[in-house]
Amino acid sequence: MNSFISFQYLIFLMGKLQVVSSAFLYNTFMPPQYGVKGANVNPPLEIRNIPAGTKSLVLIVDDPDAPTGVWTHWLVWNIFPKGIIAENSVPGIEGLNDFGQTRYGGPAPPAGTHQYHFRAYALRENLSLPKGSTRKQLEEAIIGKVITDGELVGKYSKQ
Repeated sequence: MNSFISFQYLIFLMGKLQVVSSAFLYNTFMPPQYGVKGANVNPPLEIRNIPAGTKSLVLIVDDPDAPTGVWTHWLVWNIFPKGIIAENSVPGIEGLNDFGQTRYGGPAPPAGTHQYHFRAYALRENLSLPKGSTRKQLEEAIIGKVITDGELVGKYSKQ
C-alpha cells in the first residue's frame, strides 16, 4: 500500500512545476544576502518540468507569516519559459510589492523565523498587465490561464 501511495504522489508531482534554487534547498534557510539587510537581491531560481504549450511564467514571492497577514515581496510576469531566473535579475514585468516598490524586496521578518514562498505558474499566454500592477490585478489576470504551478519555500530569521 505504501508503494502505491508513493507512486500516486509521484504521478501528481510529475504534472507540477518544480521550483529550485542553487542557493538553498526546500524549507531550509536562505542566505542573508537575499534579505533586506543583505544585498536585497533575488536568489537564483530554476523552474523545471515546464509543460508544452507554456507561453510565459509568473512568479509570486510572499511571506504568509507576516504579522499583518500575507506580505508580498515580488511579483513578476511574462517571464520567458526557459526556466532560469538569474540572481539579481529582472526576468519579466514587475508588479507592486508590499514595500510599495516594483522590484524584489527581500525577507525582513520583524521577529522569529518566517517562511518565504516562491510560487511559479505556467501560463497559456502572456499577460497584458502594465508594470506596477497589484497582486490582486495579477491574480485576476491569470484566472483561466494557468496550466500548472509549483513552489519553493525558504526560511529566514531576523538578522
